[in-house]
Order: sequence, then C-alpha cells, then structure tokens
Amino acid sequence: MQKVNYLGQSNCYRLSNGTVEVIVSTDVGPRILRYGFVGGENVLGEYPDLKVTSELGEWTAYGGHRLWTAPEAMPRTYSPDNLPVEFQINGDHSIHLLQRVEPRTGIQKEMGVTLDREGSRLEVHHRITNRNLWDLELSPWAITIMRYGGMTILPQEPFRSHDEYLLPARPMTLWHYTDLSDPRWTFGRKFIRLRTDDTLDSPQKVGIANKQGWAGYWRKQALFIKRIRYQEGARYPDYGSNVETYTAGSFVEVETLGPLERLQPGQSAEHTEIWSLHANVDVGTSEASLEEALAAIVGP
Repeated sequence: MQKVNYLGQSNCYRLSNGTVEVIVSTDVGPRILRYGFVGGENVLGEYPDLKVTSELGEWTAYGGHRLWTAPEAMPRTYSPDNLPVEFQINGDHSIHLLQRVEPRTGIQKEMGVTLDREGSRLEVHHRITNRNLWDLELSPWAITIMRYGGMTILPQEPFRSHDEYLLPARPMTLWHYTDLSDPRWTFGRKFIRLRTDDTLDSPQKVGIANKQGWAGYWRKQALFIKRIRYQEGARYPDYGSNVETYTAGSFVEVETLGPLERLQPGQSAEHTEIWSLHANVDVGTSEASLEEALAAIVGP
C-alpha cells in the first residue's frame, strides 16, 4: 500500500502484489483509476476532462471504475462525486472507500477493493445506502471505462436447436439509439462483440440478462474479465439487464448491475465484481478462435 499522485490527484493509494497494480482515489469518488500489469499500461480509460453539467452540478468522468445507481436518470445518476472520500486501509492489499451522503439524492456509495496476494484477481465490492427519510427503488450499477482500441465481449447463452428446446434463453435490451447494423457490432452464435472506432461518434449500447456470469474486454493481447453472479428470479433494471456495454467514438464502458431493490431508509444494496487480467491472449479473427482463446479462462 503506497500513497501516490495519479491523474493530477495527490491523495491516491496504490495496491500491488508484484503482478498487477490498482490505484484508487481518495480525492474523489469512490473511484478506481488504474488497473494493469506492473510496468504495463492502464487497461482502464482515462478521461479527466470529460464533464457533464446538470442542475446538481458538474459531474466529471475522470476515468476508470465508478459506482452509479440504476435506472439511469437525469440528474440523479449524474450527482457529482468530486469531494474527498473517507477511507480505511485494511492491510497491504485492501482499502475501503466511503462517499459522503449525496446532498440532493440522499444516496451514499461505498466501494471495497481487495487484491489477492498473487495473480491478478481483484474483488470490487459495491454498496449503496438510502439515507433519505423515504424509500427508494434502485440498483447498484458498476461501470468500468475501458482504454480505447479494444473490443467488448459478452457471452451468448448456450446454443440449443429448435428441435431441442422451444423457450427463450434470455432478453436483450436495445436503446432508441442502438443500431444493430452498425459495423462495430458482431453477433455470433456464442458471443456478442462491440469494437471501438473513434471515427464513429454515434453511441451504441445493449443490455443482456447474462447468466454465464462474466463479461470481457480485449485490447492488444490483454484480456480483462469481470465476473458477477446472476440471481435467478431477481428483477433487474433496463428490461432485465445485469450486463451492459456502451461505446461512442473512443469512449467504451463495460457495465454490470445488481437486482432492483426497494430500499427503506437506512437500508443498503450490495453488488460484487471479481476482476482478472490475462496477458498474451490471441483471440484471432473468428468466433472459433475467440472461443478457443477464452476456453481456458472462462470455461467452455
């Protein structure tokens, strides 16, 4: 555990086990600003100057990983998180970040970050708490901005023939601006892929009920995986989505969501992601080669 300056923020903390390193901010957030191999590039995107202004103030993207609340709404979702957070260091490889209660929304956000002593496994635990005097229906929404130049990979549900099974496998949610004919999309039997292209500014997004429990982002032979638990029978936001991906120009996000919960005053909702980073992953150019590359990492 080491205090460092990162992205112009002087009160950041670096966690490292010699294989990967993680940098979190205590100046703003809660935010994870960096995740990558020691000596390697940040696999997370960095956007310190990207801002959105609403009646609640100026929200800054900064980059990296953040915690929001779903369903998305303006201005609630974009409540600024530009103030210092409380933090507690738990040994050499774990830190807990606690945001002040958002003054206009009455929501408080927390993030626990724990790095394994070996390998690349990182546990990111999210908690939202209702500090209002009335109940709220919300979902924890974990959003990771990825570094430009790669490809999001989402698993399809296992293929079954019409003769074998008649009922649907899962929903897929489209936004009004989703264009399935956009060349950044590739829909295959086993995977949905969304590549980045900074010459195409129009946004694209889909959400799915992801029962396979993982989503990935591949760039320059490095594969980022986040794993989540799908809760059968739970009610998820955005027509049943627990995993979403978004891109516009050079901007790309891989997002996961917890179930919708009606939180009474003082109640919390929690959501955990498990991250891992894998080097020298050659996905090739076909769905078959991608499947082969992923088999040893996420299973068949």
